[in-house]
Amino acid sequence: MERLSIDDLEPDPYDDDLHTDRRDLTGPLSLANVSIVRYALEPGERFSGAAHAHPDQEEVFVVLEGEATFEVGQATDDGGPRTVTVCENEAIRFAPGEFQTGWNDVDNDERLVALGLGAPRESGDVLVDRIPVLGEGSVICPDCGHEHLRIGEDGLVCPACGATTTVEE
Repeated sequence: MERLSIDDLEPDPYDDDLHTDRRDLTGPLSLANVSIVRYALEPGERFSGAAHAHPDQEEVFVVLEGEATFEVGQATDDGGPRTVTVCENEAIRFAPGEFQTGWNDVDNDERLVALGLGAPRESGDVLVDRIPVLGEGSVICPDCGHEHLRIGEDGLVCPACGATTTVEE
């Protein structure tokens, strides 16, 4: 058995421009099969910087306080992703391969507190569809036009042709 107080964990944001209070419970709880992250997002902050999908991982977000907004689905010419609001004491599930990105709307008056769970714990691939913080945000291979890219060691990699792209603000 492992027990911890989330307040005892130091915030560990991926990027201070996205969120300032992200606390990963996975390591401290010695989790082997699921990852758990607690987010406390101020208005305008995001869970991640890109609309993404894990082909081998199921993701669940449980809203404990406030309200989360998610874009669900892949950007397309015929309407693109849809927006879903998840309120306090509600949860949303994303199947492996389903694109999503979520945030606390800038017009909200209160912070959003949510748990993000992923199973299995380790995800081998991350597919990127849009990067909303870059304006239009579409991520399309400049060489072959493939609709989404994978996160690689040296940037974004096209799964169709292997071209590598870097993202600059």
